[in-house]
Amino acid sequence: MSNDQTSAPLVAPHAWSMAGWPSPNQSTAADAVEVWGYADTFSYLTGDVVRLHVSCTRPSYSVKIVRDGLRPVTVFSREDIAGQRHAVPEESYARGCGWPVSLEVPVSADWRPGFYLVVFTVEAPHDRSESEAFFVVRERKSGRKGIALVLTTSTLLAYNDWGGANHYRGIGDDPRYEVASPVVSTQRPVGRGFLRKPKEAPRESHTFSPPMFWEPRYPAYEWARLYNYSRHHADSFWATYERPFVVWAEEQGYELDYLTQHELHFEPHCLDGYSTVVIVGHDEYWTWEMRDRIDAFVDRGGGLARFGGNFLWQVRLSEDGQTQYCYRSPDRDPETERLPTRVTTVWDYEPLGRPAAASMGLTGMGGTYNRYGVAVPRSSGGFTIYRPEHWAFAGTDLYYGDLLGGTPVNLATFELDSVEYTFRRGLPYPTFEDGAPETLEILALAPAVRGEEDRFNGTVPLNGPMEESLALSRAIGDQLPAHHRELEGRGAGMIATFTRGKGEVFNGGSTEWPRALELRDPFVEKIVRNVLERFRARDGNG
Repeated sequence: MSNDQTSAPLVAPHAWSMAGWPSPNQSTAADAVEVWGYADTFSYLTGDVVRLHVSCTRPSYSVKIVRDGLRPVTVFSREDIAGQRHAVPEESYARGCGWPVSLEVPVSADWRPGFYLVVFTVEAPHDRSESEAFFVVRERKSGRKGIALVLTTSTLLAYNDWGGANHYRGIGDDPRYEVASPVVSTQRPVGRGFLRKPKEAPRESHTFSPPMFWEPRYPAYEWARLYNYSRHHADSFWATYERPFVVWAEEQGYELDYLTQHELHFEPHCLDGYSTVVIVGHDEYWTWEMRDRIDAFVDRGGGLARFGGNFLWQVRLSEDGQTQYCYRSPDRDPETERLPTRVTTVWDYEPLGRPAAASMGLTGMGGTYNRYGVAVPRSSGGFTIYRPEHWAFAGTDLYYGDLLGGTPVNLATFELDSVEYTFRRGLPYPTFEDGAPETLEILALAPAVRGEEDRFNGTVPLNGPMEESLALSRAIGDQLPAHHRELEGRGAGMIATFTRGKGEVFNGGSTEWPRALELRDPFVEKIVRNVLERFRARDGNG
């Protein structure tokens, strides 16, 4: 695939509010005390060798590898490893760092499947610094009939701004605007906060009720600026999303196998034998091939449990899997004519012929924000129940019209998914104009909008302005379905289920299910158990 960046990607009009806040990078100071590193790939099997690429500003560093979860277990540690500072190449965010291998660690047979943190430490008199990398250890056995947790690595790639840029910002010299990089690399460190952070770190929604004429604040950004974390720490991946789910699941006795989205893309049979696939949190970015694997899994009898939200963008991966492409607007993608079905834009772009709802039942184009800045700032924070008799709600004692996961749980906040719908006799029904499966049932609803309304005449920074969403719609033009162009920013979030082929899908339609589990909301816990128990009883192969 080409990595041509000559076609300028879309700008982020709101990014000027964060001008002067640099992306994480290696310090150029001679006396800096830093260590950064990354693994050569996202996942390994037993017997493989983990190759760690490390740059250290001091003569030596230490490393510890921990299987993270309910009870973290250290599986490897070593001190006094020879350190060397390596240059950070220009455009490392797109082309990778290219650092040499500093340490090789075999994956032992006793390392359980899971998510492994690599903690690098460097010390100097009166100073100490740590950073993290990660990898996944996968199950080598065949014929499994269990639960596979798919980690949202493509969304991590989109938000990781280490080295200067990501799919949202970082290019350009105009302090009022920042331009997204359409090309990002796996071969670089991960910014602070995506992999490990304090439990009290703020999330991307607020739990208080704003007063009249409130000017929006963004606690996750303010906290990150104060404590030197990536500004995008709360937008993606393990520390915010998958980890809270894994801690809860392990506490409940569920045994999970682990995959990344890269396996979905490159390995056609990676889901064979599993009864259940779980996706958690923020899975905004997918390739065509990833969708193929999920669709085939459901068609042949699997259960897809999606406790996530914001299913929105098609991306491409390079043949070696080390580069991800997302140009957002089709006219900026250099492969639009040569690869028309792989254009990196929203799934509901009509020439793709593959609306998002066809796979997930819901789409991120249908609503998006709730309790984010001034996007529905005073909502209930939860979902209103409309079909309490559904199997997903068995044993919850929920009634028609009840509120599920309201503030401070905030189940239906930050980013949500939905479809076009109408009401008949007090119940919501899909209109099916957006590719929703014919068996889709809408179980619960919450209000959502496509962006923040600017009532401040540009004097107050907005991190998710409506204008940004409208600008994308204008850029795509008539090739965006009419129902999306006519939304005027209004939408919804939904919980929904459907069957397709021999399989079944539960879509929680919100990024915040892991947080609700972390807070031990009993209704949410019961629903998640209902879904997992129903799906893991499935054959998975029809």
